[in-house]
Amino acid sequence: MSASLNAVATVATATTAAQDPACAEPLAVLGRDVTVPLVTGGEVTYAALDYAASAPALQRVWDDVAAYAPYYGSVHRGAGYLSQLSTDLFEQSRVTVAEFLDCRPADQVVFTRSTTDSLNLLAAVLPAGCQVFVFETEHHASLLPWTNAQVTYLDAPRTPDEAVAILERALADRDPYGPALVCVTGASNVTGELWPVKELAAAAHAHGARIVLDAAQLAPHHPVSVRDLDVDWVAFSGHKLYAPFGSGVLAGRADWLQEADPYLAGGGASRKVSRREDGGVDVEWHTTAARHEAGSPNVIGVYSIASACRALTEAGFETLVAREQRLVARVREGLADVPAVRVLSLFGDDAPRVGVISFVVDGWNSSHFAAALSAEYGIGVRDGLFCAHPLVRTLLGSEPQAQGECGAPEAAPGERSLNAIRVSFGAGTPDEHVDRFLGAVRELVADGAKWQYRTEEGRCVPLRGASARA
Repeated sequence: MSASLNAVATVATATTAAQDPACAEPLAVLGRDVTVPLVTGGEVTYAALDYAASAPALQRVWDDVAAYAPYYGSVHRGAGYLSQLSTDLFEQSRVTVAEFLDCRPADQVVFTRSTTDSLNLLAAVLPAGCQVFVFETEHHASLLPWTNAQVTYLDAPRTPDEAVAILERALADRDPYGPALVCVTGASNVTGELWPVKELAAAAHAHGARIVLDAAQLAPHHPVSVRDLDVDWVAFSGHKLYAPFGSGVLAGRADWLQEADPYLAGGGASRKVSRREDGGVDVEWHTTAARHEAGSPNVIGVYSIASACRALTEAGFETLVAREQRLVARVREGLADVPAVRVLSLFGDDAPRVGVISFVVDGWNSSHFAAALSAEYGIGVRDGLFCAHPLVRTLLGSEPQAQGECGAPEAAPGERSLNAIRVSFGAGTPDEHVDRFLGAVRELVADGAKWQYRTEEGRCVPLRGASARA
């Protein structure tokens, strides 16, 4: 980072691990002191347990962005001091992300809007005739973009070894001379289970295919090394990595990116534009990452990702992972003590996982249960099919139903659940939030909701004007 950028960057203090890393304090995040009203009266500090959807921004990231904001300028567009400083910061952020991901020297880091945008970008640059192999267990961001390719959807495996075997069988039947791509998640956004990425990458390469890692749920919880995993590309989102919304990353091999037309055409992607005698236009596109970053970039979003990468690295993943695993064990043990609760799992109880746990409660519609957690306890979780419809239906053994908000079946409170509840947490989660969640689950199962609820536009919400249940 240049001297001028050092002047605007916040001086960060690395988290010092306790003798037992699992006992380290949570990282400071925005919103940690926000209070919310309860339908039963009074207020309580909000327990944000929906990290898998969007993690709260780290205070460190917010401070870095605030320190830079007065120096905001147009990137790659001006000769002025602020423009040059912003350009320097933008490109240095690219280096920071590459280091965070342990990229190879020739890899490119392309800034996008999100994981979904990153994977759609990769889908847009696939060589002609490319075959794509994707497990049905993927999030829709990695399940759906491949509309212009020959796609093979692979059945849900029940063990990591079976996942590798399924992929190997599918690849053995493919055209051995054409391009091929495997898309796989690093950690499930439904079960939190870790996938055997390194083994799947080895299988893909042994059959002449490439592989892209959807690290949206992995990167916030575990170190991701492109070299060690030997993946060709990795995609993730800033808003799951403790940075604000609106930015993402696609990092990896440059050749397919350089050989394809730009994902978006416009300024920044073009290096030279000239008129032809016939009235047309000739364009020479950049061969750098800028080829797929047309338009004025989201410099603040990009800088926030780089800041989050630095903060997590300085805090130490060994400490972060140890503490999170302690919380995972506490939640799983607490839910196991409630007979009415069934935790969803693809690979079994012993599978390694991150802080993402989905479950159903006998006799409860999941939307009703999640609404009661919010309205009566100030706890924010997620309910529905989590934009991973095939996987959740496989785990629940259910068929598609009439859909409400983001795939949540429309059902009245008390009906058998056809969707699930997801609790997720991470580096900023206090122990108290986990303990309050487990206490709320036990109370709701034992005593029922204290308030009356109704289904409104596909969502279960507290009934306005109702009184507490007697």
